[in-house]
Amino acid sequence: MIKRSLGAAAIAATAMGVAMVPAKAEFINVLTGGTSGVYYPLGVALSKIYGDKIEGARPQVQATKASVENLNLLQQGKGEIGFALGDSVKLAWEGDAEAGFKAPLTKLRGIAAIYPNYIQIVASKDSGITDLAGLKGKSLSVGAAKSGTELNARAIFAAAGMGYSDLSKTEYLPFAESVELMKNRQLDATLQSAGLGVASLKDLATSVPVNMVAVPEDVVTKLGAPYIAATIPAGTYEGQSADVPTVAVVNFLITHEDVSEETAYQMTKQLFENLPEMVAAHAAARAISLDNALTGMPVPLHPGAERYYKEKGLM
Repeated sequence: MIKRSLGAAAIAATAMGVAMVPAKAEFINVLTGGTSGVYYPLGVALSKIYGDKIEGARPQVQATKASVENLNLLQQGKGEIGFALGDSVKLAWEGDAEAGFKAPLTKLRGIAAIYPNYIQIVASKDSGITDLAGLKGKSLSVGAAKSGTELNARAIFAAAGMGYSDLSKTEYLPFAESVELMKNRQLDATLQSAGLGVASLKDLATSVPVNMVAVPEDVVTKLGAPYIAATIPAGTYEGQSADVPTVAVVNFLITHEDVSEETAYQMTKQLFENLPEMVAAHAAARAISLDNALTGMPVPLHPGAERYYKEKGLM
């Protein structure tokens, strides 16, 4: 009777269009960022790779406020893999309350270093802002409060001997909302920490005349690790005729200790063995390389990721 009942339930579920989840199904929630950033399209690509290549995987993509939220969700077991900035990962491991981590997030485990985020400060031409000092007395969006982007903004301002109090107005808005305010001439500048060619800034630069704001080398030196000097190449955005010096910080894919070794192994393996699909989703993925996968990892590796790297001769 039990077998008949289960069989009837399966038939009924199929008739109603409800898929029966196999017992071995492995749910993989990919934590990303706002839909106008780089994390989201890369997360969508990663989810598809996992769905196609990992037997029994049932991936989904979650749009979030990015680094800080992703790391807190991973600690709570509410995701299996997430994108995060290196400085956010370091502060999460240390339990920096000011950065949004009430206690050390000791369950975090590393999967891979991926591509660098470029801190990109863009101002309207009308504002006359061309350098960091020019932001004084102007309005600036620094990203969602306590997001990875906002942590970058705080660090850069501190290294430059400035603070939010030097601004006429500080907005804490995601990328797309910041761009809309600039289009409507309600905001002078936006600071966005993302891969080169991020959709929000492409949209902005094709809509209104803008200046790319340089971050001088002495500020980068004061910042120190995990920040590095970087250049936004000429032509990255509409109307950008020259290279612009700035600062960058490496992004990481992070998981947590309760994810099985086999799942973490497959998540690592399928990332590196399907890089063309990631590049097709966003050009920032061109910088993802197995050779750099362990560079600057701020937390212990997951045993599953470690297994993959040993197979590839990196450990």
